[in-house]
Amino acid sequence: MKILLESPIYTTEAALKAAKFGVDRLELCSSFHEGGETPGVGMLAYLKAHLQIPVFVMIRPRGGDFVYSDEELGVMDEEIRIFSSLGADGFVFGILNRDGSVNSDACGQLIETASGKPCTFHRAVDVSRNLEESLETIIKCGFHRILTSGGKNSVEKGLEQIMRLLKLAGDRVIIMPGGGMKPELVEPLRKTGWLREIHASCKEFRPSESRWHNPDVQLLADGAEDTGVLTISRNKVDEYRKVLSSAVDL
Repeated sequence: MKILLESPIYTTEAALKAAKFGVDRLELCSSFHEGGETPGVGMLAYLKAHLQIPVFVMIRPRGGDFVYSDEELGVMDEEIRIFSSLGADGFVFGILNRDGSVNSDACGQLIETASGKPCTFHRAVDVSRNLEESLETIIKCGFHRILTSGGKNSVEKGLEQIMRLLKLAGDRVIIMPGGGMKPELVEPLRKTGWLREIHASCKEFRPSESRWHNPDVQLLADGAEDTGVLTISRNKVDEYRKVLSSAVDL
């Protein structure tokens, strides 16, 4: 069985390159420095007119925690309706209660609004109070997959927990490792027998093509490093494609 490669995408350039380089599915986001927020509708409309691979849309109205007000939930619901009308292939979101449990009522409502389009519960699960309890709630809500780093800052640090979640989930929901993913982690995850997808940014920053820079103006938020234009690396995608192909052949 082929192991699918999904990449989070923040720019049009990266999206077009990702499809060309062999990424199987895009997670379309904005606000890289916030860890991903809802993108613009124009970007999705453009990409759906130019790409054949599936595009899942991040539905996250702001950075910070994953406890949302009724007004924010209303915005998320409306965004799903709008993006659905523009051809979104699926959605990515996660909602928690104040006590750290999964907000099943709010999640269920958004899944209903998605009208059968597959939904991913994102890394909000990693800050939930109990990963195994969250797993069962997420399955009952009707999510198709869970993006997780195993409750740690990276897949490498959360590897053992991810392997446990893969076995606990079985064929009930896809556990998609992501967050600091590395090619060498594919093999131990594959050995569980339940690895179906991975999430890897394959990102790189290219130098700006602008010939002018004002040294007196910092456009990024305080503390953010101006490292160039965010895009995607062919070499990193190729590295994943190679290791994923090898995993299938074994």
